[in-house]
Amino acid sequence: MTDPTKRKPGSNGEGSGDEVIRVRLPNKKNREMFASAELMLGANHIKIRCFDGVTRVGRIKGKIKKKVWIREGDVLVVVPWSFQDEKCDVVYRYTRPQVEWLRKNRYL
Repeated sequence: MTDPTKRKPGSNGEGSGDEVIRVRLPNKKNREMFASAELMLGANHIKIRCFDGVTRVGRIKGKIKKKVWIREGDVLVVVPWSFQDEKCDVVYRYTRPQVEWLRKNRYL
């Protein structure tokens, strides 16, 4: 049996203070902004609180849906629709180390 207190080096954030994290930032030219996932609505839709103060209904594109799992409380990058401001598309989801880096560098 393996001891649960012993872990492989580098697992679960060991040494994460030294490693460089590459973080994607929202592109203002493409109207991208930070957002937080509030409530899963089903059928690839999610209620999102954007950092401009507006609550929108977001659509999880197939490209994102197949690669990552989005849960309530996740920090996202979204693009509001130009013709319906109460809706948006989810472009990217940040991982936990990326969110910590964003908070440390005062992006959030």
